[in-house]
Amino acid sequence: MLKGKVAVVSGSAQGLGKAFTHILLENGAQVAMLDVNHVMGQELQVQLNHQYGSDRTQFFKADVSSDQQFTDVFQEIISKFGHINIFCNNAGIADEKNWEKTVSINLSGVVRGTYLALDHMKKENGGNGCVIINVASLAGLGPFPSAPVYTATKHGVVGFTRAISMASQVSGYGVRINALCPSFVRTTLIDSFKQEDKTGQFYNLVSLTQSLIDKFTLIEVEQVAKAFLHLIKDESVNGAALVVKSEGAAYVTFPKEVETTPISL
Repeated sequence: MLKGKVAVVSGSAQGLGKAFTHILLENGAQVAMLDVNHVMGQELQVQLNHQYGSDRTQFFKADVSSDQQFTDVFQEIISKFGHINIFCNNAGIADEKNWEKTVSINLSGVVRGTYLALDHMKKENGGNGCVIINVASLAGLGPFPSAPVYTATKHGVVGFTRAISMASQVSGYGVRINALCPSFVRTTLIDSFKQEDKTGQFYNLVSLTQSLIDKFTLIEVEQVAKAFLHLIKDESVNGAALVVKSEGAAYVTFPKEVETTPISL
């Protein structure tokens, strides 16, 4: 159980973030919800307060691509709840046309959130018992040709998570940091990969995108939320990437050394 724990979830107004918020509340945690969509966020807060109690959730409007907004709202959360034990960098978009925004939210936002959380958690008993979950994707482990920028950001999240978890451990922070890599999930994000205004010059690859999606059975947000909860509760896991597919969840085994093939120059 997570009673007494305070969690922060970015991109919490819908999709995976909403499912993460529910499972945290079901297991006893208090949750600070972050999202740019204040209408959906406030509506969800009303629903959750009715379902779980008025002292369990609080919505904060924030754009994770803005360093100032993210920092300011982080301080508001500390003032409201006193401390943070669990931090989930979940906010993400798929927009190949506006690729700078995609990088700023999907990757830079994760870096911002992780450093903010680490600095605070270090002060909380040296970070012991605290955990950060960075939401990547199966696209963070292999190429998604019709969405190269999205692929790059998710590879970045996985690489950043693995590196920062080692740095945290070596530096004595005591904070566990793991990546969650779901396959195609039944959320509104899936539609972004097939919209011309989001795919831009790669709209001609929509049929390829659909064939890739069809290779996998769409998974429900509840299945990903269970894997998310596992990463929080299993205190033996640090620097891991947990893949979630329709057939179940499994940790990625990364090679200790990069394999190379010699060439003649």
